[in-house]
Amino acid sequence: MGDTFRRAVYPGTFNPIHYGHIDIVRRASRVFDEVIVAVYENPDKPQLFDVVERIELVERGVIEFSNVKVASFSGLAVDYLASVDAWIMIRGLRVFSDFEYEFRMALANQRLAPEVEVVNFITSERNLHVSSTTVREIASLGGDVSSMVPDFVAERLAMRYAELKKS
Repeated sequence: MGDTFRRAVYPGTFNPIHYGHIDIVRRASRVFDEVIVAVYENPDKPQLFDVVERIELVERGVIEFSNVKVASFSGLAVDYLASVDAWIMIRGLRVFSDFEYEFRMALANQRLAPEVEVVNFITSERNLHVSSTTVREIASLGGDVSSMVPDFVAERLAMRYAELKKS
């Protein structure tokens, strides 16, 4: 078992990527041989940033980790894992409500693909309050999100909300 290559997939919308996500990627990259950050593309649900923009932001956010790749996917996460020959799904947990949601999702995924193992990383205390929803809400109101996201994400958020206000 010591020479088994372990590829893990961290699926999510990453809309936008924030320090909590990057911390999970950092920690997962130390545990697994390869981590694929899989950016979910759902054409039925509009996102603040399209999948190409989200991939670009994620790539910039994880550039320091040599064993991390970024890709997009649509459909079921377990199907994507199978397509890249991975059996480990990474998820992050911040609060108790995350646990309940992730627990239900893990059970559903187990039914769909019993070979997939879900590995949860508990968020670092400094990122407990950070979520993409919170980041978007603060940024939409012109607030400072520099403690939650890298500078390039904060800049892109400010530009996007300025564009939206014009239209």
